[in-house]
Amino acid sequence: MNGQLRDAAAELAAVLWREHTVYRERSGGVVIRGEHVKRWISLAPAGGRDEILLRAGRILDGGTTAPARSEAVMPLTAGTAELAAACRRLLAETAADAAPRTAAVTGKRRKAARTRTRRPGARRAGRGTRHTGAGSWIVLLCLAAVVAYHLWSVRAMP
Repeated sequence: MNGQLRDAAAELAAVLWREHTVYRERSGGVVIRGEHVKRWISLAPAGGRDEILLRAGRILDGGTTAPARSEAVMPLTAGTAELAAACRRLLAETAADAAPRTAAVTGKRRKAARTRTRRPGARRAGRGTRHTGAGSWIVLLCLAAVVAYHLWSVRAMP
C-alpha cells in the first residue's frame, strides 16, 4: 500500500502545486508540502481496506508544521481528479481557519467554524470539565475501603 500511496501522492502533487516536496512519514504515510502556499497534505492508510486518510494543515513561519486542521477518508481507488478535489476542499477549510477573524463574524458562525474542523475526541479549551471523573472516584473509594478494612483487622487481632 505504501507504493500506491507514494504514486498517488506524486500524481496529486503535480496536479495541486507546481512547487512541492513529497516525502514519506515515519508512520508510513506520505506528505506533500507546498512551501509557497504554506500548506501541507498528508496521505496515510486509514482503518478500512484500500482507504486513505487525507489531512491538511498549515506550515508555520520557520518551516514547522501545525497540526492538521481538517481531514477526510477517501478510497485509494479514487482517481487523481477526485483526490485533488477532496484536497482542495480540505485546503480551503484550512485557509478559512487561518484567515484573521473580523468583528463582523457572529459568535454562532465562529462556533460552527470551530466545530466543523475539530478532530473527533478533541476537547476545546475553556470548557468547564471536572478534573476527577466518576471512575476515579470509585477507585479512590475502593482504595479507602481496603485501607479501612486493613486497619480494622489489625486492631481486632488480640
